[in-house]
Amino acid sequence: MAFSDTQTINRKSDIADRDLQIAGDQATLRRLEILLAENAETARSKNSYRTDREMFEAELMRHPLSPDKVFSFFGLMLGTLPPATFFARFILETRTLESRDAWVIGVLLIVNIVTAIVGYFSGKLIAKMVSGVENYRWPFMIMILPLIGLLWGIMAGGAGGFVIFVFGAIFGAFIGGAVGAVALPIFVLFHRLMKRGDMIEAKHFLPLALGITLSICTFMLGR
Repeated sequence: MAFSDTQTINRKSDIADRDLQIAGDQATLRRLEILLAENAETARSKNSYRTDREMFEAELMRHPLSPDKVFSFFGLMLGTLPPATFFARFILETRTLESRDAWVIGVLLIVNIVTAIVGYFSGKLIAKMVSGVENYRWPFMIMILPLIGLLWGIMAGGAGGFVIFVFGAIFGAFIGGAVGAVALPIFVLFHRLMKRGDMIEAKHFLPLALGITLSICTFMLGR
């Protein structure tokens, strides 16, 4: 009887030891996964910077903006100001709108809101496309960017113009595509020079984005 109790005690001890070993192995695996993830993040971070100086400058940024935010905000500007400028010129030159035609202004306002929203939310898609293209050589990048800008403008302008049915969608896509094909290449050329890693300082982004957008608006008014 005593011999049987001893075997039972030994079996319980062996099971407990195996459980402790399994728990220890799982903890080790978790620590290893965390270490590998940290090493991968460190390697990715280093690969994002061309030089140690660039990494240092990135760390000094007070208000860094990621590509998603940069192109979303830029899309918001392009989707808001140039269409608003175009509509304002249309209203001023027409001069035939009366009080009963106020609905036209309401429709144009809705179109403007839609282009702004689509320009903002499609900015994340454009950011992914541009981030890949920015790694190419300059000549190839310059050839590709107008096509990406054209696509961006067609999406935003076409979506806004769709409020005025098929003709409005076609016309909106045409105007939006022209704006995007011009604005995006100019912006990305400076963005590539001014960014540090994937980030750009907000104080550099705002003058650049607003300058390009307002230049397009000025061109529309002067035509």
